[in-house]
Amino acid sequence: MESKLEEPLRPISYLISENLFNSIFLHKDDNACPAINFYNYTSFIQAAKCFPNFGNTGDIATRKREIAAFLAQISHETTGGWATAPDGPYAWGLCFKEEINPQSNYCDSTNTQWPCYPGKSYHGRGPIQLSWNYNYGPAGKAVGFDGLRNPEIVANHSLIAFKTGLWFWMTEQSPKPSCHDVMVGKYVPTEADLAANRTAGYGLVTNIINGGLECGIPNDARVNDRIGFFQRYAQLFKVDTGPNLDCANQKPF
Repeated sequence: MESKLEEPLRPISYLISENLFNSIFLHKDDNACPAINFYNYTSFIQAAKCFPNFGNTGDIATRKREIAAFLAQISHETTGGWATAPDGPYAWGLCFKEEINPQSNYCDSTNTQWPCYPGKSYHGRGPIQLSWNYNYGPAGKAVGFDGLRNPEIVANHSLIAFKTGLWFWMTEQSPKPSCHDVMVGKYVPTEADLAANRTAGYGLVTNIINGGLECGIPNDARVNDRIGFFQRYAQLFKVDTGPNLDCANQKPF
């Protein structure tokens, strides 16, 4: 039972070395990738220090699995991969830092708590592709930038970019649990969650991130892409993925 003991808080660099990071993101600095030289290892490790429970909860396998799950989800959000890509479709995470040809400015004008600033666009930026004024506002407040007046910084400052991704991962936004709590076994389903078949696992993380578009659909290609990244990364971390990888039978939040 030794392995189940809570380990002390440590910088996650002991679980993910720069070599491992680079073997996960084989092509992020290819000339073909718009985010070339943007998502560097140092920024990732620095950002993680601002969220000390990330990759630092539970036993070593749980910690590694959480890091692998986070990196897999941000890889899907920023992928430059395609089916026959060199090294396979799951070697092209962190290729983009900004949404290409956004269909709108992602301003929810009904949200008065985080009002849009004139002329600003809240389209997807950074590793989690932070979107909408109601995410930019609180993300900025939490990690130290003006999300409503200066959303562009998320695509221009790699440390802030990684911090927004980790903020989204670590922060519960009711009725959704945090991605972190799901991956470390701290998610306690409500009656509504049970009725919606929202069972713990990587599939629930996908539901939190984009369930409205991707969940409750059999064999969704986007869900499968997220799973493909996670399976590859879990293997590199030498951990299993755990159960419930998809959200085909879950209702979105």
